[in-house]
Amino acid sequence: MILTVPLGTAYTDHLTRPLSTRAIRWAIGQLRREGATIQGLARQLGTTWNTLWSQVRPVLSEAANDPSRFEGVQVLGVDEHLWHHRDPRRRGPKELTGMVDLTRGTHPTARLLDLVPGRSGKAYRDWLDERGDEFRKRVEIATLDPFQGYKNAIDDQLEDATCVLDAFHIVKLGGAAVDDVRRRIQQETLGHRGRKGDPLYGIRHVLRAGRERLSPRQQTRLASAFAAHPDHVAVEVAYQCAQDLRDVFHQPTPARGRRLAEQLIEKLPSCPIPEVARLGKTLRRWRTAFLAYFDTNGASNGGTEAVNGIIELGRCIARGFRNFEHYHLRMLLITGGLDASPHTQL
Repeated sequence: MILTVPLGTAYTDHLTRPLSTRAIRWAIGQLRREGATIQGLARQLGTTWNTLWSQVRPVLSEAANDPSRFEGVQVLGVDEHLWHHRDPRRRGPKELTGMVDLTRGTHPTARLLDLVPGRSGKAYRDWLDERGDEFRKRVEIATLDPFQGYKNAIDDQLEDATCVLDAFHIVKLGGAAVDDVRRRIQQETLGHRGRKGDPLYGIRHVLRAGRERLSPRQQTRLASAFAAHPDHVAVEVAYQCAQDLRDVFHQPTPARGRRLAEQLIEKLPSCPIPEVARLGKTLRRWRTAFLAYFDTNGASNGGTEAVNGIIELGRCIARGFRNFEHYHLRMLLITGGLDASPHTQL
C-alpha cells in the first residue's frame, strides 16, 4: 500500500513553521556582523527566504521606529549615495540622503541614523524637522560635503550648530583643479587628449600625491614635465596651490592651519589661472564652514564616508535590492543604526 501526501503540506510544513526567538536572534547577529544574506541563513535554518524575512523584518521595523535611537547625537554627518541603477520611474529616486551619528564616545564607531529618498536640501530639512526641537538642540556640530542644499538645511534647522566642511573634499577640490588645468594645457599645447609619451599625461598620477611623499625619481619627473613647455608653468602653479591647500590640514597646531587657510582664501580668487581662481572663489564662499574645521578639533565627514562604504558592501553582498523598505532596514542593521534599540537585543 502506497501512501500519497498532497504536495505543499507535510513535506513543506517545516519550511514555513515559526522560528524560535533564539534562531531570530542568531539570524540578526549574522546579518549584522558576518555579512550574511537572507537566502544563505534560510538555507542553514532549513527554511525559506520569505519565512525568515517575515520574522526578522518586524523586529527590525520595531527597532527602526524606536525614538531612543536618536538620543545623544551631538555630531551629525550627512552624505548622499545611489541605492539602485534602474529606471527611477519603476523603482523610485536613485539618490538617497543618509544621516550619520559621528559623536565620539557614545558609540565605538559612526552609525547610520536614517536614509531618506532624494538628494536635496528639502530632504535633509524635512528629516531634521521631523526629529523635533530636542534633537536639533543637542546637535553641536554638523559636517557635510560642499553641497549647498545640505548647507541651507543646516542653516535653517540647526541654527546653533557649527557647520564644518569636510577636509577630504576640500583637498579633492584642489586635486580636481590641477587635473582641469593639466587637461586644458594638454589640449592647448598638443591639440589632443593625453597619450603615452606626453609629458603632462605621464605625471597625471604623481600630481595627486603629496609633495612630501615624492621620491627623488618622482620629483625629477615633475621637474622635467614642467620644463618641457613654457605653458606648463600653469600646471606647476596649480600643483603648488593644491599642495598648499593640502598642507592646511597638516600643520602642527590648529592656529597655524587656520592662518594658512585664511591666506589661501584671500589669494587664490585673484589667481590668473581660471581653474585656480574658481577654486579660490569656492573656498571663499565656504569660508566659515572651511575655517570651522580648526575650531572643532578636526571634525570631518570621514565617518559618514566609512558608513557609505559599509552600505556599498552590503548592497554588493545582497546582489542589489528591489524594495526600498528592505534596503532601509538592512542598511540600518549592518551600519549599527539599530544597535541602540533594545528591540534588536531580543
